[in-house]
Amino acid sequence: MSLAEPVTRRTAFGVRRVLVRIAGVIGVLWGAATLTFIAQQLMPGDPAQTILGGAGARPSVEQLAAVREQYGFNDPAVVQYLHFLGGLVRGDLGTSYILKQPVADIIGHHLGPTLTLTLVSLVAAWVIAVTVTLLTAHRSRWLASIGSGVEIFLAALPQYWLGIVLLVVFAIQLRLLPVIGGDDFSGLILPALTLALPLAGYLGQVTRDEFSSAMEQPFAVSARARGISDWGVRWRHALRHAVLPGLTLSGWALGSLFSTAVIVESVFVRPGLGRVLVDAVTSKDMPVVIGVTLFVAAVYVLANLLVDIGFVRVDPRLRRAR
Repeated sequence: MSLAEPVTRRTAFGVRRVLVRIAGVIGVLWGAATLTFIAQQLMPGDPAQTILGGAGARPSVEQLAAVREQYGFNDPAVVQYLHFLGGLVRGDLGTSYILKQPVADIIGHHLGPTLTLTLVSLVAAWVIAVTVTLLTAHRSRWLASIGSGVEIFLAALPQYWLGIVLLVVFAIQLRLLPVIGGDDFSGLILPALTLALPLAGYLGQVTRDEFSSAMEQPFAVSARARGISDWGVRWRHALRHAVLPGLTLSGWALGSLFSTAVIVESVFVRPGLGRVLVDAVTSKDMPVVIGVTLFVAAVYVLANLLVDIGFVRVDPRLRRAR
């Protein structure tokens, strides 16, 4: 067997892996697009009426007929579906019925605040979860029970209720933070905590058992035998193994945070995609609803790719296997 054969096999494996991942991405986005199109078709009401001003407007029959013809509402559902997919392939998410602007421009304009809130919340959740795990996991029974209880309590918190409680306590009663979330850092604290605290409970639960198991593995015993302190073993060795299940959960969490940002941005009157989606659903602006939904689906796909990369970076065994 020549030396080139193993290289060829590795190359072929890498190509197949890339093709499978691309097919998976296309499948997820196609499924999300199809479901949102079906939901659009099943929505009650006349989209032509929405385009011409909503329920309060009184357009003529001729105006309604002209709009239906212009937007292709009279075409068969299959023809509308193919036109819809063709627009997505070209990167065209359509035009807002209400704002009369391209949906891609609307998403791009409001993406910044939501992306900032999501990333800050994810980082804060990891900081809280890792801190609780390092301080309480694989400790005395009472301290470990306290840490586990804190994680269960945080994971059970409803985000809508938590946001209102934080708003009342820290913004209205103590007046430490603004009531309405603005663009500055102080306006980001309460919305980020509303998203981060429940997620920290989930992350802590999935990392605690793995952390305790890692502390009893031979590599941890060997590290302590070489004179490394208990804190050093926890931080440098056990934590690396414990975060692997949390990384998997983070892929789901990143997309979920975009969804729950709808609640948070509504409670704290914060600009972002959540407010855009709520307004679009209220006014039945379906192109915006579909565009935001597909964008969230794309975030889920990208998050899973990042998780895959993160696994390889954290666990060298996976890097060697590949």
